[in-house]
Amino acid sequence: MSSDDKGTLSSPLWEGLGSEYEETVRRISHGKKYPRGHVIFTEGERADGFYIVESGQVRIYKTSPDGKEQILHLLGEGESFGEAAVFAGQEYPASAKANTAVQCRFIPRHDFIAMIQRNPALAMNMLAIMAVRLRRFAAMVEDLSLKEVPGRLCSYLLYLSERSADTCLLEPEAGKNQLAALLGTIPETLSRILTRMERMELIKREGSRIRILDKSTLLKIADGEMKIAQGSSD
Repeated sequence: MSSDDKGTLSSPLWEGLGSEYEETVRRISHGKKYPRGHVIFTEGERADGFYIVESGQVRIYKTSPDGKEQILHLLGEGESFGEAAVFAGQEYPASAKANTAVQCRFIPRHDFIAMIQRNPALAMNMLAIMAVRLRRFAAMVEDLSLKEVPGRLCSYLLYLSERSADTCLLEPEAGKNQLAALLGTIPETLSRILTRMERMELIKREGSRIRILDKSTLLKIADGEMKIAQGSSD
């Protein structure tokens, strides 16, 4: 789905390089709009370039043989996805779907490679972005492998607090169902844990937002020093 809209194209990719790079990318790229729920690309699909989100939210995920979805990343304005195509030029390693109505730009691999050859600093910026995402991905793998669901949830809330202007009032990046998928659990388990955390006065839910009341205890739960009792079905 193509679009000629000229939204903002802010991205860490151009950090320290000057606005001319953003304008060059605008010339070589293609604006696209996708409705909520539209699959932008699927795992294994040939990758000829990558995308930058101008507005909306994109989720990156993998699907198991039985159809279960594991969310890997939730990406918003200014963030890029599909970057592996720039260096590998093979298939996308995961799928991407519009989590909301999305406007983004597609940057063809061969054109971006030409830009990198003219200014290697672009490659350094892209590697820095990918390194940050890899650290977050490694932390997620560790959480899913070694932590119980309450510890995963506390780690996620603390992660959000680091990125939020108000470190105690958080707006989760996903609804309950997708947050459960991100944490490797089911919505019912997530709801029970959130209720227990409220009763313990660790958090307070305010509509779609979550207010942290006791960050130090959340940290202990995330680190495995303290546990929240769970039911047998958790």
